[in-house]
Amino acid sequence: MSHAQPEAWKKTACILCSLNCGLEVQTGGEDGRQILKIRGDDDHPGSQGYVCEKSQRMNYYQNGADRLTSPMRRRPDGSYEAIPWDTAIREIAAKFKQIKSQYGGESILYYGGGGQGNHLGGAYADCLLKAVGNKYRSNALAQEKTGEFWVGGKMFGSGNHGDFEHAEVSVFVGKNPWQSHGFARTRVLLREIENDPKRKMIVLDPRRSETARMADYHLAVKPGTDAWCLAAMAGVMVQEGLVKRDWVAAHTSGFEQIEPVLKAIPVADYAKVCGVDESLIREAARCIAAAESVSVFEDLGVQMNVHSTLVSYLQRLLWVLTGNYGRRGTANAFVPFLSLSKASKGDSNTSSKTPVKRVERRSPVTNSKIIIGLIPCNVIPEEILTDHPKRFRAMLVQSGNPVHSLADSQRMREAFRALELSVVVDVAMTETARQADYVLPASSQFEKAEATFFNLEFPRNVFQVRQPLFNPLPGTLSEAEIYARLLEAMGEIGEMDYLPLRLALKLGRQAFTAAFFAAVAIKPKLMNYAPILIYRTLGQTLPQGMEQASVTWALSLLFVQGNRQSSARAGFGGLLPLAGNRLFDAILNTPSGVVFAETNHEESWKAIGYPGHRINLHIPELLPELAKLASEGLPRDTDYPFILAAGERRSDTSNTTVRNTGWHRKGRYGTLRMNPSDAEALGCKDGEQVMLSTRRGSVVVPVEISEMLPRGSLSLPNGQGLDYVDADGKTVRMGVAPNELTDCTRRDFLAGTPWHKYVAARVERVA
Repeated sequence: MSHAQPEAWKKTACILCSLNCGLEVQTGGEDGRQILKIRGDDDHPGSQGYVCEKSQRMNYYQNGADRLTSPMRRRPDGSYEAIPWDTAIREIAAKFKQIKSQYGGESILYYGGGGQGNHLGGAYADCLLKAVGNKYRSNALAQEKTGEFWVGGKMFGSGNHGDFEHAEVSVFVGKNPWQSHGFARTRVLLREIENDPKRKMIVLDPRRSETARMADYHLAVKPGTDAWCLAAMAGVMVQEGLVKRDWVAAHTSGFEQIEPVLKAIPVADYAKVCGVDESLIREAARCIAAAESVSVFEDLGVQMNVHSTLVSYLQRLLWVLTGNYGRRGTANAFVPFLSLSKASKGDSNTSSKTPVKRVERRSPVTNSKIIIGLIPCNVIPEEILTDHPKRFRAMLVQSGNPVHSLADSQRMREAFRALELSVVVDVAMTETARQADYVLPASSQFEKAEATFFNLEFPRNVFQVRQPLFNPLPGTLSEAEIYARLLEAMGEIGEMDYLPLRLALKLGRQAFTAAFFAAVAIKPKLMNYAPILIYRTLGQTLPQGMEQASVTWALSLLFVQGNRQSSARAGFGGLLPLAGNRLFDAILNTPSGVVFAETNHEESWKAIGYPGHRINLHIPELLPELAKLASEGLPRDTDYPFILAAGERRSDTSNTTVRNTGWHRKGRYGTLRMNPSDAEALGCKDGEQVMLSTRRGSVVVPVEISEMLPRGSLSLPNGQGLDYVDADGKTVRMGVAPNELTDCTRRDFLAGTPWHKYVAARVERVA
């Protein structure tokens, strides 16, 4: 049997975490559609050739046996039938119009937007949302980052990110970057920090994780007690005179309101609560205060835990009170190509330099706080399963799997089936798709132009449009094409709108630019559908497979218009729209990615959106929560004595877009980690099956006895327990789906983020 020779190396990027490291791949195989070899791309200006083992799993995503090749419609008995694209588009367009007419666009909830690597599709979905009058959106950020975003907005009015490459002290709060990454060339930098005697690492984590083993100070807090530990450290800062008062006086406001609160913190008592020796807390605080530069990274270990929003506030106080902003090695304001917080509100304008004064928005049924345009994931079932007149009646899911990934899967399934209309756009028949009325098959991330807007670098920020590696799988469409057809079927846009722009394109890009702005001036409604308008005109002149990248033309113009200095330093200065067009051309023609912005420390200060560009230290909403620490303990359940961390990043976890677990060939998979003393007390041996139970459900899972976990703690890996239908039609499930055990009502008081890392559990041996 002959085998096709592998093709030349092609540029692309990893899609399995938010860093999207640049890669080079060889494709080929008998069908020519296999990703055969993967290596780091030395030409990528961000990752610089870095690669980790997770990227080697991407062919299992691209060539999953459960990929869809036809729209699917749910029958009354719950089974599915394949239907033609024309039928699916016509029916879905009509039903969205009916829902809008009967209940209003506010009854339609949008979930998703693109996961880790396919954000361009979300830009086109936004056109449909505007056509139906959508007001409410949510995605995975709303069960992870919204509390942190809210605190960052209250303190800075802009986003910022630590400079771990140059920081003298790096602090990781509820984060294990060895596994979860979070900044460029993660493992390389961690090793550099570990081996440099002049640099220090501080880790707050109950587990002795891979990163904690490398740390100079491991503050092994009891699960759920991070707030007490960080409050004690902040108390030490004030009580021992470690605050950089001159710097604080020059660059912040509100210190006079919080100083007496921090001065009164009983450090010794809080040290006992969190289980960390008081002397170690004081040493770590002094280490931060004495350093020339400090960068801090918090992540899901605290963002999905008790007091998550308060923790986001307290960790920022530590580095702001010690002057660690706007310098080399500290936090600095990044310049995103497209602000995800604005995009989630349906606002693609990147030019605003200061926070817009907005009326606080709340969800229609539960009155939950909406942060960066997202309702909390955990209230979605309550917003549907009610007789409230403003309940959600329909849901569009774009590249998301909320039935599997959100808390309380049983409740999510019930809610999804209660909707009058549910539509999923995805590459496979996911757990959510199996509950939907319609499923529309998208081309994979390697079959069309794609990109991510997780651009957090400083001072040089990178944006990469990935060029397609393969032709689309027959029967699939890009998201741009799907939403264009839906809008056209609804009568919102059509050939009469496209024709003037197509004629202008024959005269060149400059003529097209003028014609585009003339068109939206004459017919303002077209601005709502600008991505589709551009896709149907400019997009059709781009190389095959690159059509979906056409929306970056508008984003390039907007970015240069709103960020003249940083774009000019990157080589895209000059008159508009010429500079924006040059940036667009560079994005299209540079497969390893483009440095689109270069900023500096002075601009980090200008990015602070408060009077005098001063950091705000006083957040009144959180001071009562801080005061409660003195009198309130952690919630406990005597019938469920263990604390389960439901979702741990390990070497055997992957992005859930990789549904085929065939990549895992050695080592443990899907185990319940448990401390040796706890296992001995239960009479459990390594590898034995146990029954793990919470208030929401029970599963049988093998035990892994691990010194990593403290007594009384358990952990399950994230992203497992998927139902994958293999090439033989057999359903394969590996591991446990953690959200069969979690409770959507256990959530943060302000942001609504779940307590996934603090789930009361019980373990029993299985005979």
